[in-house]
Amino acid sequence: MTGAGFDPRPIISRLRDGQGLDAGDAGRIAAGLADGSVTDAQAAAFAMAVLLRGLTTDQRVALTLALRDSGQVLRWDLPGPVLDKHSTGGIGDVTSLILAPLLAACGAYVPMISGRGLGHTGGTLDKLEAIPGWRATLSIAEFRDQVRKIGCAIVAASSELATADRRLYAIRDEAACVESIDLITASILSKKLAEGLDGLVLDVKSGSGAFLGGAEAATALATSLVTTAEAAGCPTTALVTDMDQPLARAAGNAVEVRAAIDCLRGEASALRDLTLALAAEALSLAGRPTAMAEVTAALDSGRAAEIFARMIAAQGGPADLLDVPDRHLAQAPVIRRVPAPAGGFVASIDTRALGHAALSLGAGRQRAGERIDHRTGLSALLRTGEAADCPLAMVHAASEAQAKRAITAVQAAYRLTPDAPQRQPLILDRIASAGMAAAAPPG
Repeated sequence: MTGAGFDPRPIISRLRDGQGLDAGDAGRIAAGLADGSVTDAQAAAFAMAVLLRGLTTDQRVALTLALRDSGQVLRWDLPGPVLDKHSTGGIGDVTSLILAPLLAACGAYVPMISGRGLGHTGGTLDKLEAIPGWRATLSIAEFRDQVRKIGCAIVAASSELATADRRLYAIRDEAACVESIDLITASILSKKLAEGLDGLVLDVKSGSGAFLGGAEAATALATSLVTTAEAAGCPTTALVTDMDQPLARAAGNAVEVRAAIDCLRGEASALRDLTLALAAEALSLAGRPTAMAEVTAALDSGRAAEIFARMIAAQGGPADLLDVPDRHLAQAPVIRRVPAPAGGFVASIDTRALGHAALSLGAGRQRAGERIDHRTGLSALLRTGEAADCPLAMVHAASEAQAKRAITAVQAAYRLTPDAPQRQPLILDRIASAGMAAAAPPG
C-alpha cells in the first residue's frame, strides 16, 4: 500500500535518468496507480520515462507482476488446464469466439477477459454485443461458475483485476506512450496473468492492418511477451501472423459473428486455419502431443459449436443462435456490392483502410464510449491472390450516402494486377517458451 504520503517523483526521476526500476519501486507505482496516490500527471511522466529509457527484461517482469498484483489474482482448482489466447488486434480477427469453446471442447478451461475496439481494430466484446441479450459483465463469482460448468467464458475486464493497469492504459494514450513495447507487454500480461493461467498463446499481427505494422516491431513485441510471461511463470507461445489482409472475410460486428458461426459449422477459411493453429499451440502448452488432431476433431465434430451455443446462452444470448443466426443478428438496411474497378487479381490490400471504411459506417468507435452500429460493416472481402471477377466486398450500411462513401474507400484499398501474385503465408513466425523452443508447430 502507498497512501496519501507516497511521493512517486523520486522513482520517476531515477527511471528518467536511466537508473531503472526495481521490483519495490514497481510495486509502489502500481499500488499508487490503484489507490490514486499517483496523479494522472505523474502516471503520464512515468509512462514517458519508460518509453524513452526502456526497461530490462527483469524490470519489465517486475512491472508486469506489480500491475497484476494491484488487483485480485484468480486461482483455480479444475480437472483440466486453464488456457487463454490474446491477439494484438486487426481486421476480421474473430478467432476468440471460436477458440474459447474449441479449447473447452478439448477439456481445457478458458477464462477469457477481452476488450473493446478502438480506432480501426475491432473488439471481441463489441462483436459479441451484436448478439441480442448477450452481456459482457459478469461478477467474479459468476465468471468462475460459468468457466467451471461450461469450460469457457468471454467477459469484460473487472475493476477487481489488474486495477492499476486500467488507469495506466487510459493515460498512455493521452500521454503519447502507446507505442512502448515495455508498456504494451506489461498491460497485456498483467491482465492475462491475473486470470491464473497454466498456458497462454499470443497472436501478434504484422502488416498493414496491424497495430504496430512492421514485421520487425511485431517480432520484437512477440519476443517481449513470451520472455516476460515465461519469467513470470506462465508457459507462452506467440505466433506472428499476417495482417496484410483481413483474417475473416468480414469487418464489423454482426458480420464477424456470422463469420465465426460459419467457421464453427465447418466452413473452410483462413479464419479456421489460424484458429486451429492457435488452439493447438495452447493445448500443446498443457502437454498434449496430439494437440492439432484434438482441436481439429473437436471443431469438425461440432463439439466446439455446442459449447459456443451454451456459452452464449449462459451470458444472456439466444439459445438457438447457431441454428438460426439470421433471426437474431440484425442486418443493415442498405447492402451494396463493391464492384472491382478492373479485372485481374488482388495484388495487395491496405487493410487498415478497410478498417477505417468499416469505422466510417459506424462499425467501430473513434473515441472510447462512442456508440457503434452492430449492423454495419463489410463482408465477402476478397483476399490477396484471388481473382477480381466478383465484387471486392459487400457494404452493409445505415444509409445510401454511407454506402457510397464506403464503396469508394474499399475500392481505393485494393490494388489489382493482371497476374496472380504469390500468396503470403498466414503464420510468419513462431516464438516459444524456452522449454518448447525446439519444438515444431503442432500439426
